[in-house]
Amino acid sequence: RGLLVVIDGGKALATAVRKVFDKQALIGRCTLHKRRNVAGYLSKEIAGRIDRRLASAFNHPDPAAGLARARSIAAELEADHPDAAASLREGLTDMFTVRRLGVDGRLARSLTNTNCIESMISVARRTMGNVKRWRDGRMKKRWMAAGVLEAERSFRRVKGCTAMPVLVAALRRATGVTPAKYDEEAA
Repeated sequence: RGLLVVIDGGKALATAVRKVFDKQALIGRCTLHKRRNVAGYLSKEIAGRIDRRLASAFNHPDPAAGLARARSIAAELEADHPDAAASLREGLTDMFTVRRLGVDGRLARSLTNTNCIESMISVARRTMGNVKRWRDGRMKKRWMAAGVLEAERSFRRVKGCTAMPVLVAALRRATGVTPAKYDEEAA
């Protein structure tokens, strides 16, 4: 039916998603990870200014204009900070996948980062950290499931979920999936 996969930027993960889902999946990248990665190559005084400009570019309502701004920032960084420029350019078009789908507002903010999954992983890791001696693979799976169930307690509705029909329709158009009855509960 079409799938939006938001990842933190691992090349192997993007390759796997494309291999498994082919054209059914659109890949978006976490803008927060990208901003942190770029800032990691810059001094503190430059990083703050560049980060604000990148945030503005990634949140621009027109994805083409936002992409142009981000490319301009990369070009500016090229001479003195080539590693930061290269980091910014890597996967840059995927930063604007959600915006190209026509999603904006609160839903766009929710879907342009990987915070929700990182929060779940953190809670699961903390729960699994209580185990001092692992016996076998089944025990690991049980504790992982217990960690995810613990994380589930803090799950909330996706911010901007009322705009989900816009996303579903855009995914169908972008992936060429024939429309079916929209299932709000499944979305």
